[in-house]
Amino acid sequence: MKRTRHTPEQIIRKLKTADQLIAQGKTVSDVCRVLEVAQPTYHRWRQLYGGMKAEEAKRLTQLEKENARLKKLLAEAELEKAMLKDLAEGNF
Repeated sequence: MKRTRHTPEQIIRKLKTADQLIAQGKTVSDVCRVLEVAQPTYHRWRQLYGGMKAEEAKRLTQLEKENARLKKLLAEAELEKAMLKDLAEGNF
């Protein structure tokens, strides 16, 4: 089976479709078959993106990228601080 990555917007769109199908009386396995995803994937999507709108998912992605960038900057600053401390103590 071919693996594809879905954008958060695509996931939210598919979850809305799933909600409509479930409201029509379809089972989760039928819904997964229509969406062409596995049941664990459906449940993971439901847990992550359950009540979100597309704009919220896009904002979440932006915040995650910014958070990763800030963590990297902090790690670099801490490393530089530790190196300067070692140089100041004469332990090189």
